[in-house]
Amino acid sequence: MRHLISSGSPYEPRVGISRAVRAGSIIAVSGTAPLGPDGKTNGKDDPTAQGRRCLEIIKEALERAGASLEQVIRTRTPLTQIADWQAVAAVRGEFSAQFARLIRSCRSYDSSIPTGSSSLTPTRLSTTKSDR
Repeated sequence: MRHLISSGSPYEPRVGISRAVRAGSIIAVSGTAPLGPDGKTNGKDDPTAQGRRCLEIIKEALERAGASLEQVIRTRTPLTQIADWQAVAAVRGEFSAQFARLIRSCRSYDSSIPTGSSSLTPTRLSTTKSDR
C-alpha cells in the first residue's frame, strides 16, 4: 500500500507529484526546491539559505511519513552552479548529526534548467525503516 505525503506546495497538483511516497518500509522523497509556503523561491541567490530550506522541507516530509533524517540512506544534490557546492555542503553539515553515514553525491547541471534565480535545484532522498 502506498501513502502519499504532501507539503502543500502549489506545484504538487500542477505537476502531479507528491512530496514523498511511502510504500511499505521504503520512503522516496521528490526533488525538493527551496520554496516557501507562498510557492516562491526562498533565499534567492543564497545557496546556503536554499540548501537549508530544502533540508527543512525534506525533514518535515520524512517525519510526516513516520521516519527521520537518521534513516536516510542516500542524498543527491544537483547544482546549477558547481561553485556553490561548499555552501550547500556546509548546510548539509549543519544537519549531519541527524544523518547516519550515507551515500551522497553532488553534481553540476546545465544552468539553463528552469529554477528561477535559484542556485540549488532539487534534492532527492530515499529512506528505509526496518522496524515497519
